[in-house]
Amino acid sequence: MITGSIVALVTPMHADGSVDWAALERLVAMHIAAGTAAIAAVGTTGESATLSVPEHCEVIKRCVTCAAGRIPVIAGTGSNATAEAIELSAAAADAGAAACLLVTPYYNRPTQRGLYEHFKAIAEAVAIPQILYNVPARTSVDMTNDTAVRLAQLDNVVGIKDATGDVARGRDLISRCGDAIAIYSGDDPTAMALMLAGAHGNISVTANVAPALMAELCRLALSGDRAGAQAINTQLAPLNRALFLQANPIPVKWALQQRGLVEAGIRLPLTWLDAPFQPEVLAAMEAAGV
Repeated sequence: MITGSIVALVTPMHADGSVDWAALERLVAMHIAAGTAAIAAVGTTGESATLSVPEHCEVIKRCVTCAAGRIPVIAGTGSNATAEAIELSAAAADAGAAACLLVTPYYNRPTQRGLYEHFKAIAEAVAIPQILYNVPARTSVDMTNDTAVRLAQLDNVVGIKDATGDVARGRDLISRCGDAIAIYSGDDPTAMALMLAGAHGNISVTANVAPALMAELCRLALSGDRAGAQAINTQLAPLNRALFLQANPIPVKWALQQRGLVEAGIRLPLTWLDAPFQPEVLAAMEAAGV
């Protein structure tokens, strides 16, 4: 079972929007050195929505190759089309990913029965561990805890990424199915509280910019060290907030470019961080010591 800080990795790009493969490999190596527990590739932060299927699969392969078994790679393979999610999940399994991360089907707005059948079909089609991902603010569909509990009974559903930011709801999910599967936070501001309540880790945007700090925060929270975790959480709070001043991954890519880790590359319809927000992101980085 994967525990700790799991970075929701950006997909670095050149200024023309093409994938920067060399930078991708450097980022994976940096996270391994910083103590990140796992790489979550081509999720929301990885701009999965605008990568072609061949690019999507190649990012997964490159991450697996660079990680070389030192840390696991979780492949974002969700789609609003069940058949496409199955195709991407099968490709991730072939590439050697440790697990798939499957977002709820966006735009379609399925019923709870539709959500259950969607994830059940993927689980039955591809024999790879699967982490389900609920982020209703992004997808306009909310997987209820009742549906999550049903899905936790499927053999290869091993986790749920709860990005609702609702700690009370997360605690309920942990109490109802936390013995059967791993619950992960997908919301940096509330991740510490959820881990102290029994979550297994944090699938983090902030870890892109402050990987060592997020790894230490997770370690302390998972060990039950509330005071130690709170000290780091306070240090990271401005960064957690600043990285969502505009739609993710706009601010986090700008922050990484400021650190010299990536070029100023992002794909339309996303655009580079607007100038009025840049001072606040920079100040948050400085507060975090990065």
